[in-house]
Amino acid sequence: MPLTKDGIYAAALRLIDADGVEALTMRKLAAVLDANPMSLYHHVKNKDALLRGVAEHVGSQFRTPEQEDLPWQGRLRQLALDFRALAHHHPKLMRYSFARPDYIQPDDPFWQGLTDILAAAEVPVLQISQVGAVVSAVFTGLLVSEVTGALQRWTTLPPVPAGPDAEEAPVPPEAVVDAMFGCALDAAIAGVESHIARACARTEEVPG
Repeated sequence: MPLTKDGIYAAALRLIDADGVEALTMRKLAAVLDANPMSLYHHVKNKDALLRGVAEHVGSQFRTPEQEDLPWQGRLRQLALDFRALAHHHPKLMRYSFARPDYIQPDDPFWQGLTDILAAAEVPVLQISQVGAVVSAVFTGLLVSEVTGALQRWTTLPPVPAGPDAEEAPVPPEAVVDAMFGCALDAAIAGVESHIARACARTEEVPG
């Protein structure tokens, strides 16, 4: 079978899911594809370009069902949950991607879905990108802490310093982490609602 970019990205993603970004090499990828390592460079310039391509390949598959009948709050909630599911499906890749400033692009389905929702919420047009950036940062921060295990660890920290002989608290059940994500999502939605209300109030104060 001739090499294709999609085939290369799919094989690289399988290796990343199994062993992480750090373990991926062009030589390993070529072995999986039963190809000459040098032939990969006809399709991807280097490992960095390969990783960007894999991230774009995964991002292009992100889909949130059209739910125009739902209020914007419900659509934003579903967008966040779908994005979280994608992060859980490829946690090792997402840890790498979240550390890059360019992991969200204007043509990404996630960004397009988010800005459509904010427009439906009647966020002022000139502020949609700003509000979208803040919402994306909130989601990213939550997911980074979750896929790295930091959120789960923070949940077990005692409210006051424990003695040196204190036993380590068990990892919280999945339902607890789900509830914490839901709580943060509620706060993000409330923040957008508050921003819209302030924008409307400022508009009403402007003399006609």
